[in-house]
Amino acid sequence: MWFVIFAEDHDDSLAKRKQARPAHIKRLEALKEQGRLLVAGPCPAIAEKDPGILGFTGSVVIAEFDTLEQAEQWAHADPYWEAGVYRSAHVKPFNPVLP
Repeated sequence: MWFVIFAEDHDDSLAKRKQARPAHIKRLEALKEQGRLLVAGPCPAIAEKDPGILGFTGSVVIAEFDTLEQAEQWAHADPYWEAGVYRSAHVKPFNPVLP
């Protein structure tokens, strides 16, 4: 089943995000290689592709896992947690309809 993971950043987490990004991307690449990643990306703090020093407010990942528990475990094992980027994460089942 597909799950949407919405993680919210702590305020002023940009420097920590940049430092932990390579490890974060490596995990996403593994999902992609397994054919289990639908989409992933950050949520800019302003309506610009590059928010500059304002940084990001969180991240969205839509990926396939066997169970909700597996999706939650994967979400909470992200390097951004250890780096102090994320303050919360919400994981919910997702049914892609379009396109």
